[in-house]
Formats: sequence, structure tokens, C-alpha cells
Amino acid sequence: MDIKNISVIGAGTMGNGIAHVFAHNGFLVNLIDVSQQQLDKAMATIQKNLDRQVAKNAISEEIKEKTIKNISTFTEIRKGVQKSDLVIEAASENVDLKLRIFSQLDECAPSECILASNTSSISITKIASATNRPSKVIGIHFMNPVPVMKLVEIINGYSTDKEVTKTIVELSKKIGKIPCEVNDYPGFAANRILMPMINEAIYSLHEGVAGVEEIDTVMKLGMAHPMGPLQLADFIGLDVCYSILKVLYDGFGNPKYAPCPLLTNMVQAKNLGVKTGEGFYKYTAGSKELAVSERFK
Repeated sequence: MDIKNISVIGAGTMGNGIAHVFAHNGFLVNLIDVSQQQLDKAMATIQKNLDRQVAKNAISEEIKEKTIKNISTFTEIRKGVQKSDLVIEAASENVDLKLRIFSQLDECAPSECILASNTSSISITKIASATNRPSKVIGIHFMNPVPVMKLVEIINGYSTDKEVTKTIVELSKKIGKIPCEVNDYPGFAANRILMPMINEAIYSLHEGVAGVEEIDTVMKLGMAHPMGPLQLADFIGLDVCYSILKVLYDGFGNPKYAPCPLLTNMVQAKNLGVKTGEGFYKYTAGSKELAVSERFK
């Protein structure tokens, strides 16, 4: 299948990154969000990231302008997906929301259009059940930040057609990504491995094994991780980590996936990491200094 027109649902961090990458590689992108304010913010973010690339001589001014021109914004799904060859949903990690979106996409998008989710843990098979085209539903899990990270986790649902998978694998390569194909089990591969590690790091802090900096330093210097698990949890968002762990716990029924009580408390207190200014670390606008939250000193 020849993919030319891409629609992206959700103009948050992941959605604007996905739109940026496809537009940069010459695809026509419709970025869709119910909030015009969020769309404006997303376009400003893309502009800022492109300006940074121009300043580093990574791209030309001409490429920057072409990338921006390749993106159109919409506040209505129906209008934004009418001519789509591929729709990528990048809304919040909420199963009920995703099911509603895919039901609507099934009604509005062309019959041959592939419907994909950027979900990091929710079953593709379950998402596909909200449509009448389960063979054309697939998972395309990009990593954050999308313009930088090379990996794309391609998730086959129970009914995903092999030709659809082949199309998405080849498309991922066209935008400079490295696709890894996995099957539809809770957490897929990336988060089934990553989230228990993050949860165990939080337990180690919770039980007084070591402090925030010490835990992260052990993993950075001892295991060659570019970022410690607690800093990474802040970067992902502690609410997102909590939601993924709940999916793993509910999916497998194994207590080893149960979120640490400290993580639960932090989510309830809305100390969610970078996006709220505080998690395991404190984040100050304009500062790159990594400072441990006062609570954990």
C-alpha cells in the first residue's frame, strides 16, 4: 500500500513528535486535537525544534519551511481523516478513550486506511475490537522524543494482516526509524521489560536501599544506561508509568507488576515528574541542573 497522507490524533508530546517526523520526510500530515490551544502549542514546539536543527546546520531553512507546510491542523476527527492512508492515534493512555476514538475512526476514515495506535501498553487486539476492520489495526509505538529516538515497536494484533505489518515496517524505515516487530501481550516488549525495572528502582528508594542519585548513578555507571530509572520515570511521567504497570498487573495477574506504594502516592499527589515540575527530581524552567526533590534528600 502506498502511504502518502498521514493523520495523527492528539497534539501532545508524542503526537507533535510523530507529526514532525513524517512531515520532515515529505508526508502530508493532518494533526488533530479537540483543543485549538493544544494544536497551536504543538506547532510552536515543532517550529522551535526545527529552528534548533537549523541553528545546528542539521537542516536548511528550506527544509524547515517545507516541513511546516506539510502539516495541517484540525479540531474534528471527521474532517482530518477523510483522505488518510494511515491514522496514528497518540491520545492519552486511557483504554476507554482509545476505544471511542477507534470506533469513530472506523466510521470516518476511508475503508482502505490503516488505523494505528501509539499506545505503550494497551492491547491492540482490544483496540481493534472497536472497529469493523481489525485486520487493518496495528500498534506503532514510537519512543520519546520521537524526532531523536530510532526505535519503533511494531505490534501485531490478533487479526492484523501480514501485508499491513509489512507496509508499516517499510514505512518506519522510510522515516529513518528502526522497526522491531512484536506480538500483542501486555506491555509488549519495551514496557514489559522497562517498567518492572523502574518499579523496582522505586521500591529500592521506598525501602531505603539507596537514595535517588545513588540508584540512578548505579544504573548509569554500572549498567551503561544513559539515564537512571528514576530520572527516566520522571521524563516518561509517573502517571504513565503507573498506568502501564496497572495494565501489566491486570493482564498477567502477577503481583510482581503491582505499582510500588510510593509511586501510587506520588501520582495521587500529582508529583508526576518533568511535566509538573517535580517527581523524584525538582525541575526549574530554564535550568538544566538535576536536583533531587527535597522530599528525598
